[in-house]
Amino acid sequence: MKKQTVYFLSAIIFLSVCRGLYAQPFSIARVKYHGGGDWYNDPSCIPNLCRFIKKNTKILINEKEAQVSLDQEELFSYPVLFLTGHGMISFSDKEAENLRNYLLNGGFLYADDDYGMDKSFRREMKKVFPEREFTELPFSHGIYSVKYKFKNGLPKIHEHDGKAPQGFAIFDDFGRIMVFYTYETNISDGWADPEVHNDPPEKRLEALKMGTNIVVWALLH
Repeated sequence: MKKQTVYFLSAIIFLSVCRGLYAQPFSIARVKYHGGGDWYNDPSCIPNLCRFIKKNTKILINEKEAQVSLDQEELFSYPVLFLTGHGMISFSDKEAENLRNYLLNGGFLYADDDYGMDKSFRREMKKVFPEREFTELPFSHGIYSVKYKFKNGLPKIHEHDGKAPQGFAIFDDFGRIMVFYTYETNISDGWADPEVHNDPPEKRLEALKMGTNIVVWALLH
């Protein structure tokens, strides 16, 4: 009964934010995970993205990121989760179950491969949704145009293996994106302070615009 109450309240909070009825700014929550990967990578990225969103939209959002573990009930207080890092990711059974319930009850996870987490992230998401697959989104999908137009899909921020950037999604039974995963682009590195990666201003702007699209899409759908 307690879990059902948490899920119900989270749905109310999520819908309130989407409809502009939530009086207080919300926070994007960074996922703390086990396995050895650096979940804490680029601490300036979320504050910079949120400042950009505040300046360029009417979304009420906190500049400071929240941090949450997947086994915490506080997870259900955040409409948008962010996960990134290099290397290995591991979810316990409880974390996988909690994340599944969060996503099926209206939550949204954005994951960005900072290089090296692809294999373990896909494996762990199979624990969360063994019955669902990642689907690559076409360039025509609305997430690439909901606020800023990206006619060729994801911008390429960092080279990694030199492959074309790809955006993948896991959908619920009603066609809503629950998980959006970016690969071979590293959008979130482009949100970091300029001196961290020395990205040119135009690349950082592309990354911030795409990040805004992701958040806007999450809140509207």
